[in-house]
Amino acid sequence: MSRVGLKAIPIPAGVTVQLGASQVQVAGPKGKLSWAIHPKIQVRQEAGTVVVSRASDDRLDRSLHGLTRNEIQNMVLGVTTGYEKILDITGVGYRAALDGTTLVLSLGFSNPVRFPLPDGVSATLEKQTTVILKGIDRQKVGQVAAEIRGLKPPEPYKGKGIKYRNERIIRKEGKSGKTAGK
Repeated sequence: MSRVGLKAIPIPAGVTVQLGASQVQVAGPKGKLSWAIHPKIQVRQEAGTVVVSRASDDRLDRSLHGLTRNEIQNMVLGVTTGYEKILDITGVGYRAALDGTTLVLSLGFSNPVRFPLPDGVSATLEKQTTVILKGIDRQKVGQVAAEIRGLKPPEPYKGKGIKYRNERIIRKEGKSGKTAGK
């Protein structure tokens, strides 16, 4: 039995949840999100909460049960508080700048990298080396952060590159000295 799927999702004040035949729409102060429901999962609204249930104990039904509950929970949190990812840029001369909705990154390549931000994700710069991505869709914010990090992932010797704020880079020692021989 899915322990995650059994929990009811509380609906805070100011959030409306509309249930369709195959879709859930959540609207709140920060925006509106929708998600398609698999036909084997039932979603219903009861006394200020949303309850997710499944038809059988098949393997697919069990996996979809917790997934659907978490997706709806993430949508409720997204339209009330939103999500953010913080990226730190480390390296001599590495920096970021904003040009409208395009993030311009100087990462040691011959030309700056221009990264257009998709709709629903905004970026602010705390410093030239700190990028804060914000949005209401958790999956989209995480995907954009991963794509930006993928442009120059942190290397293990000096730690140069783009990393998440709470990410810990395991460092390597490097060469220990001269080698024996001629």
